[in-house]
Amino acid sequence: MFIKIIKRTMTIILIIIGLLVISYLLFTNFYPNFGGDIANEQKEVYQKSKQYKDGKFHNTKPVPKDLSFPETLKLAYTFFTTNVPNGRPKEDLKTKKVDSINIANYQGEARMFWFGHSSFLLQMDSKTILLDPMLGKVAAPHPLLGANRFNKEFPLAIEKLPAIDAVIFSHDHYDHLDYGTILKIKDKTKHFYVPLGLGTHLKKWGVHPDKITELDWWQNTVLDGLNLICTPAQHFSGRKFNTSQSTLWCSWVIKSKTENIYFSGDSGYATHFKEIGEQYGPFDLALMECGQYNQMWSDIHMMPEETAQAGLDVKAKKIMPIHWAGFKLALHAWTDPINRVQAKAQELNITLITPKLGEEIIVKDTTNNYPKWWEKY
Repeated sequence: MFIKIIKRTMTIILIIIGLLVISYLLFTNFYPNFGGDIANEQKEVYQKSKQYKDGKFHNTKPVPKDLSFPETLKLAYTFFTTNVPNGRPKEDLKTKKVDSINIANYQGEARMFWFGHSSFLLQMDSKTILLDPMLGKVAAPHPLLGANRFNKEFPLAIEKLPAIDAVIFSHDHYDHLDYGTILKIKDKTKHFYVPLGLGTHLKKWGVHPDKITELDWWQNTVLDGLNLICTPAQHFSGRKFNTSQSTLWCSWVIKSKTENIYFSGDSGYATHFKEIGEQYGPFDLALMECGQYNQMWSDIHMMPEETAQAGLDVKAKKIMPIHWAGFKLALHAWTDPINRVQAKAQELNITLITPKLGEEIIVKDTTNNYPKWWEKY
């Protein structure tokens, strides 16, 4: 009798596991938010990259460590069950509104507008460019799988964005690359610039291949005189369990005749910052990742103190902390990144700017009179 109960129990467990696996496969294969899969012929092309081996892209340093399934479950359980004091703002972050006509007709010096987290609208050399435009509600493949972002409204509604000359992506994680955003901007965007493999997602979502340029680390391209250089980062990629590391991740240098900008993407602290500074610095402004960190994954996300040091390494005249004030993706207070990086920047004597969402940022402006706006939340 006991053996029959054990057999019946095991059968039920196996059926449940089988149903879960089938449900996962159906969900990931037919739900469009997951994007595309790298074809075998693409893998052959990527073999030429120094970062690609054994069917995956790799960092120069052998990180991150591949987590086992039990370790992944433990990490997920810790994240979803830990109460983080001040983990979110007390109310939705307010944004300064931007006039769409002003954007469409702008011909002045290089400027930027922060949309929260790592998303920017950049106007440079009479070009309108988006950096990591993630304008979705949650940083997850489905609304039920993530918490809402900190701001309900954007400086400029996505539907009111004017014609976009270029969109630049750093990697394919959900808090940077968003399916819904792509659907709304793809027809008004002239060209997409991405690291190797990321174009697969865009093509899956209806972007014509002729509008996509994929680059490896240290490769560059020119957009009507504007130099775009794909530079290293220490991170990882993947939009589902079985596609981890299938696309490359990167940072970017955006250089005109008069301005020079560095966009870090996501990265742990490593020697590539000094290498980039030596080759392409100094920078008028460096947009540096600062947020969603933890000692458990410090190899792929900088601590705030490292963010300030990385700003020195790339030879930035001033830095702006990004990857915060958007989503709760780690176990620290939402203001911890900005408070800690401010303290370290002061210690290192590096200029740090902290504009509000939607506030105009003049790239070569030497003033730094931004209030601590986050303290009211």
